[in-house]
Amino acid sequence: MLNYISRLFLILIVIPISLAYGALPAADREGNPLPSLAPMLKDVNPAVVNIATYSTQQYTYNPLLNDPFFRHFFNIPEPRQRIQPQKKQQSAGSGVIVNAKRGIVMTNFHVIKGADEIQVSLIDGRTYQAKLLGSDPDLDIAILEINGEDLTQVSLANSDRLEVGDFVVAIGNPFGLGQTVTTGVVSALGRSGLGIEGYENFIQTDASINPGNSGGALVNLKGELVGINTAIIAPSGGNVGIGFAIPINMAKASMEQIIRHGEVKRGQIGVGIQDITQDLRSAFGLKNGVRGVLISNVMSESPADKAGLKAGDIILEVDGQITDSPAKFRSQLGIKSIDDIITLTVLRENKTQTIRVKVGDQQSLLNSGRALHPMLEGVEFSNNPNNNGVKVMAISPRSTAAYSGLRPGDIVVAANRIRVTDINSFMQALRKSKRSVLLQIERNGNTFFVVIR
Repeated sequence: MLNYISRLFLILIVIPISLAYGALPAADREGNPLPSLAPMLKDVNPAVVNIATYSTQQYTYNPLLNDPFFRHFFNIPEPRQRIQPQKKQQSAGSGVIVNAKRGIVMTNFHVIKGADEIQVSLIDGRTYQAKLLGSDPDLDIAILEINGEDLTQVSLANSDRLEVGDFVVAIGNPFGLGQTVTTGVVSALGRSGLGIEGYENFIQTDASINPGNSGGALVNLKGELVGINTAIIAPSGGNVGIGFAIPINMAKASMEQIIRHGEVKRGQIGVGIQDITQDLRSAFGLKNGVRGVLISNVMSESPADKAGLKAGDIILEVDGQITDSPAKFRSQLGIKSIDDIITLTVLRENKTQTIRVKVGDQQSLLNSGRALHPMLEGVEFSNNPNNNGVKVMAISPRSTAAYSGLRPGDIVVAANRIRVTDINSFMQALRKSKRSVLLQIERNGNTFFVVIR
C-alpha cells in the first residue's frame, strides 16, 4: 500500500512539471526570443515524405487440394474459402524531395527493393504513385519521380564541410508513426568497415534514427540536407544513439548519373590497394602518424599506369581529402564520373608528389564477373602478376560470390579443377560448368576451395 501511494505521489509531481515545460513561452522575461528549430522545420518538413511499398508474394499452393476426389481420398476437409495465390505486403520508409519542379524524391534502395508499387505521401495528406527512375544498390540510394504540383524541396549542403560536433536534425517516419523530428550532433565522419553497403563513408550521429527513418533527411541547422538516414546499430533492438547517414555529396553523385543514364556508371583507375599494417609501416619506413593506402598492384595500360603510379606508392589524399583506408578510397573514387580528372597526393620513397589521373571506364579496365559467368556477377577481376592466376579486385557485398566466401584480394589459381594463369584461361575454365563454379583460392598463404552455386 505504501509503495502504491509513493508511486501515485511521484506521478502527481511529474505531471505538473511536464505540463509546465510543455507550456514554455517563446520569449524570456525580457521579451527576447528563445532559440527554436520550429521556423527551420516549417520550411523543411514539407520536403520530407513517407513512402509505402507494395509487393506481390506467391503462396505455396498445391492445385491438387482443389480436386474434390483428392480431398475425399485423403480425408481432407472442404476449405471454407478459396486460398488466394497472392497477397499484398506493405512496408513504410521515408524520402526527401530534392527537386520540386521535376518531382524528384531521394530515398534508400532497401526501402523500395522488390516493390511492385510505390506510394509517396506528403505531410499535407496528398498521395502520389511514384516511378522508379533508377537505383544504386552499392550505395543504397534510389531515385523516384512523382507528378505533383506545389511541391517543396530541400536545399543540398556540401557534406564535405561537415564537422564532428555540428548539430543535425533527423526527419522521417519511424515505425510508421508519421513525420517525426529528432536532434543530435555529428558523432563521427567517414565511418566504414560496417558491412552495410558496398561504398561506405557514413556520417555517424546520435540523433535518433529508428526503423522507418530509412531514406529520411539529416539536415543542418540551416535546413540544408547533409545526409540520407540509412542504418543504426541496435544490439537491443532499438536506438542506442549510433545512427548512420549517407553523405549527400555521395548520394547526389549517384542521383545525377541515374537521372542522366538511368544507372550509375562508376569508373576505376586500375590499382589494387590495401591497408597499411604495422609491419608494412615499419618495412616502408613511414613516420608515426602517416595515414594512407598502399598500392599493391597497377594494371598494365590503365589510367594509373599511364599517369605514372607504381606498386608501393602510398596514396595520402584524393582531391585534397585525406584517404586513410581502402573503403574511404573506394568511396572517394565512387563519386567520380568516367573521364573526371582526380588529383592524388602520393608518398613515394618518403617524398610527397602530386599525380593527376583520368578516371577510366570500369568495364574496360576490370573484367566483369558477370561477363565471365552468371555466378560471378558483382565480382571484378584482374590478371595477377607473373601469370599466377587472377585477383579479385572488388566484390559487391550482396553478391552470391560474397555470400559463398569470396573476398577482395583473393587469388584464383584454379577454376573447375583447371589451372588458371590469367583472365583468358579463367574464362575457358569457367565454361566447364554453367550452374556452379568451383574455385581454388589463395588467401594469406593458405589454399582452399570455394563453391559458388
